[in-house]
Amino acid sequence: MEAVVTGGAGYIGGHLVDELISRGYRTIVYDDFSSGSYVNPKALYSKVDLRNSEGLTFPKGSIVFHLAANPDVRTSMYNTKEHFERDVVVTFNVLEAARRSDAFFFLFASSSTVYGEADKLPTPEDYPKRPISFYGLFKQVGEEMVEFYSRNYGIRAVSLRFANITGGRVSHGVVVDFVRKLLRNREELEILGNGKQKKSYLYITDLIEAIFVLLEKFRGVYDAFNVGNLDWITVDEIARIVEEEMGLKPRHVYKDFGEGRGWAGDVRLMLLDINKITSLGWRPRYGSAEAVRFAVRDVLRSLNVGLPH
Repeated sequence: MEAVVTGGAGYIGGHLVDELISRGYRTIVYDDFSSGSYVNPKALYSKVDLRNSEGLTFPKGSIVFHLAANPDVRTSMYNTKEHFERDVVVTFNVLEAARRSDAFFFLFASSSTVYGEADKLPTPEDYPKRPISFYGLFKQVGEEMVEFYSRNYGIRAVSLRFANITGGRVSHGVVVDFVRKLLRNREELEILGNGKQKKSYLYITDLIEAIFVLLEKFRGVYDAFNVGNLDWITVDEIARIVEEEMGLKPRHVYKDFGEGRGWAGDVRLMLLDINKITSLGWRPRYGSAEAVRFAVRDVLRSLNVGLPH
């Protein structure tokens, strides 16, 4: 079977492409290479700006994994038009291409940010969507478009609401941020927020396994699934793990945006209820702290920084 991956040169997309190739899928990647440059030599790549892709079609009956988006929650609050185009406009164009191509299955990469600051933790899929960032809002719009196309054009589809995904070739997020700050200044670590923000982290290999469990076992027409961990971890705890792995003991300087947030739109507490997907036979292999520790080692290796132990 043929698989289409939008954003396949990016972080999560690149790992997904690798797994698709290893499973024997003929894999075609659509990406403009603006925020990712990963290339698997066994995949086919089409450099295209999906914001301007009128008439785009995919191979008939293919599985479409739509991951192309701007991944930075923080910048969505001040670079809103860019996020709208890369998240909402691109999702519409990809759905249109999937419709024209009679896609067999459509998977949309959504986010836990659609819930905003939920009062119920862990947060189940039927909790109201109340995003507090444009990133979360645009993911919500994307989900609604995917459901619309599924109902009206008979495309089987799922929206996956990701927790924080880390590890492998991760290029952004708190782990990368802390490592880079400590490489510049080993005596001091700036922490955005009050350090008490507490969230769930999932290692990249666990996410890829979850995607294939859904691909193989989901038998409905459309549904949304949380994909996260069973536990969570504070920003201060992440800082300690990074420091342990780098063999450092810097002083901490906190930059609180207000109410303990690290930036406008920062969700302070996030833990997803994952009972729905675990009922299909998937569960994370690594807890949040393990995922973060493995990610630190991955980042240090990618930067050619030797581990102290």
